[in-house]
Amino acid sequence: MTEAEIKKIISGQRSYFYTGATLPVEFRIQALKKLKEIILKNEQKINEAIKRDLGKSPFETYMCETGLVLSEISYMLKHIHSYAKEKNVHTPLAQFHSRSYKKPSPYGVTLIMSPWNYPFLLTIDPLVDAIAAGNTAVVKPSAYSPCTGEIIREILNECFDEKYVAVVTGGRAENTCLLHEHFDYIFFTGSQAVGKEVMRCASDTLTPITLELGGKSPCIVEKSANIKLAARRIVFGKYLNCGQTCVAPDYIYCDRSIKERLIKEIKKQIQRQYGKNPLARENYGKIINEKHFERIQKLIDADKVAWGGNGDKKSLRIEPTVMDNVTFGDTVMQEEIFGPVLPVLTYDSLEEAIRNINSMPHPLALYLFTSDKAAARKVTSRCGFGGGCINDTIIHLATSEMGFGGFGASGMGSYHGKDGFNTFSHNKSIVDKKTWLDLPMRYQPYKSLHEKMIHLFLK
Repeated sequence: MTEAEIKKIISGQRSYFYTGATLPVEFRIQALKKLKEIILKNEQKINEAIKRDLGKSPFETYMCETGLVLSEISYMLKHIHSYAKEKNVHTPLAQFHSRSYKKPSPYGVTLIMSPWNYPFLLTIDPLVDAIAAGNTAVVKPSAYSPCTGEIIREILNECFDEKYVAVVTGGRAENTCLLHEHFDYIFFTGSQAVGKEVMRCASDTLTPITLELGGKSPCIVEKSANIKLAARRIVFGKYLNCGQTCVAPDYIYCDRSIKERLIKEIKKQIQRQYGKNPLARENYGKIINEKHFERIQKLIDADKVAWGGNGDKKSLRIEPTVMDNVTFGDTVMQEEIFGPVLPVLTYDSLEEAIRNINSMPHPLALYLFTSDKAAARKVTSRCGFGGGCINDTIIHLATSEMGFGGFGASGMGSYHGKDGFNTFSHNKSIVDKKTWLDLPMRYQPYKSLHEKMIHLFLK
């Protein structure tokens, strides 16, 4: 898409937004209902597109993408009237007689830039929140998942006029062009490197942003943990989508006394969940492209592989891999893995683990397996992270009742449910002052009586 075409879309959306067409709650409801209908109608096409891009099975696609989008739409339809209402607040005595209230208002023309690892979910989920809040949206899917990007384009073009919701496909040139345009809000999901560029560009126009990034999310296994259950849930969370999940456990950090038992159980769980030859399983999935395949392979130290380690370049598949005797100085610990490689590190005390985790950039997620409530309180209170689970992985993001997001190196802002509505809304603080009474004390010339009244009112 050319620069002129992109400018035309943004200009058209701004003109449309200023007509007030997107403001009525009923308009937003109808838009969400229409989107839900179109998604259900095209569910098979969505499955096929994601299968071509990432090798996901229809079950995994529904569980981790389409189903979560439909759930977010249903949640918004249920709560949108409440979220969009003006909220009365207390009025100070000095402002008698007035009504003070907060008015949720859309930002206007928004930009949603999404990644390739969950290409449908991470495009449409924030779009649902943007629509519910009353905005227009320009959607930019990742060029690395072209099949899903195309079905998103087809669905949204069928569902909406581009003056309301438009899709811009393409690669780096289109991204650069979009980031140099003036939007009222930017929502970006992706890598830290690109997130920094988004933030730099947004600063030119002082555009507010949400950044959903990633990081090396630790999985602490404390000595009181249920080892078998921990292994089962860690294997699920780590190797889902071949490890290409922003909140996947990046590495295990376990008490030294239980390491051998834990690794033994993880090996058993890999075989139970993926079989003895995962590369031959149709539904195992694949790495998104050759570039990322090669990057992940270079992170695997053959001398430290406890399980797996093999890859098939032709199919872009890498076995679920476990690495033992890993230290924080190893290559695999210098970047977010974003692949099916699980390093195992050990600590001698929980204090040591907390200290080391806090010495690194804040991760998007943290997972803790323990039966000790005091240990759980200590870790969740003292470690900095976006969100996470105790005795499970991944599932904290699969709800509209809690916001999802990171802070610091793992991002800023959050979305899902009410948090998503608030992300795409600005609360206008308004005082509606009545005209039948006008207290004279604020007007010049000031008198001693006025001063006494001010002190009385503002105490």
